[in-house]
Amino acid sequence: MEELFNIDKRLLELGRQAEKNAAENFAAIAENAEYNGAKVLKAFIDNRVSESCLKGTTGYGYGDIGRETLDAVYAQAFGGEDAIVRHTFVNGTHALSTSLFGVLRPGDEMLSLTGSPYDTMEEVIGIRGEKGRGSLTDFGVKYSQVELKADGTPDLDGIKKAAAGKKVGYIQRSRGYSLRPSFTVDTIGEVIAAAREANPDIIIIVDNCYGEFVEKREPLAVGADLIVGSLIKNPGGGIASTGGYICGRKDLVELCADRLACIGVGKEVGCTLNQCREMFMGFFFAPTVVEAALKTSVFACSLFESLGFTTFPKSTEKRTDIIASVCLENEERLTAFCQGIQKGSPVDSYVTPEAWDMPGYDSRVIMAAGAFTMGASIELSADAPIREPFAVWLQGGVTYPTGKLGILTAAQQLLEKGLVEL
Repeated sequence: MEELFNIDKRLLELGRQAEKNAAENFAAIAENAEYNGAKVLKAFIDNRVSESCLKGTTGYGYGDIGRETLDAVYAQAFGGEDAIVRHTFVNGTHALSTSLFGVLRPGDEMLSLTGSPYDTMEEVIGIRGEKGRGSLTDFGVKYSQVELKADGTPDLDGIKKAAAGKKVGYIQRSRGYSLRPSFTVDTIGEVIAAAREANPDIIIIVDNCYGEFVEKREPLAVGADLIVGSLIKNPGGGIASTGGYICGRKDLVELCADRLACIGVGKEVGCTLNQCREMFMGFFFAPTVVEAALKTSVFACSLFESLGFTTFPKSTEKRTDIIASVCLENEERLTAFCQGIQKGSPVDSYVTPEAWDMPGYDSRVIMAAGAFTMGASIELSADAPIREPFAVWLQGGVTYPTGKLGILTAAQQLLEKGLVEL
């Protein structure tokens, strides 16, 4: 490897030690991947996936066996009654927006049970951005949130006090652009139990982005009504070109399908074009790809901890999503890290990322992603808002060997710029 990539030999030795330190965590990740791979295979077999399912339809898409079977496969693998999996979801925020608009009605109230939602959801809800553009608030939906405790964990007592009378309880599993811990499925179960103690009828919607197949269970197993995610993250396995899913209670999935298409049509239409094969294959590969992404993440934390940086989570901690944060302390290091990730990417490695004003965000954002699918964060990528504490959010890696090289390239970039010492 030394002759192929000009990585400092001292960094390579630190990398070897980082892998040794991560061995126990790697073993747990591999065990989960084996279980989840079996779970997905069982869903394929039980739902009689056939070659005809891999062919697409055009026009209205009536009787699309691939579309209907894929929904059933997702539902079984994730533990739901039904699912809607479509390439026409443009991103995870679109799928989440569809779920909220599908379930909520004017006069209802949405309660975020886990503090502030991810940046791109703020305009959907209507707590940021221009009024009158069609946010939930514009349609008369009320919003409130229960702040997290000082240590970043859910305030269960606060949830019990706030949940009464609320229509939807919203949980964001992943950390977003914050340094709070991502929530395990067990923790999500505790949050749901607290909300239902005060309000047995509250509908729980979980933003499951970055969390699929990280644990052996999904949030539906602990009482969530809907889970929502993106196919260019975990469940697409690095193969799906686009899309998203909503999975859970059948009646709620049907409401969401009406919102995505139109009332009276719902899940019965929607051609799949040439997307079925990618979506089936991506889902089949997803547990193994998530394993690679998790190992890449753990390796990154282990390596950068040895370089003196703080990581969230620590390399030894249990994972519930594929994201890791590395606190780089200033903009110069943050920029160099992202540029190093780009240099170690298979696509557009020659490009130099710079921060810019991205739609949906309230700070300049720098993004590194030399991916086969634009924006696919199951592929190795790094991004961050240019603001305190100058932490980078790292995710992805469809193979562990190339993911590891990407991380080493980022460290090499810092070293070459004199921003880190060995």
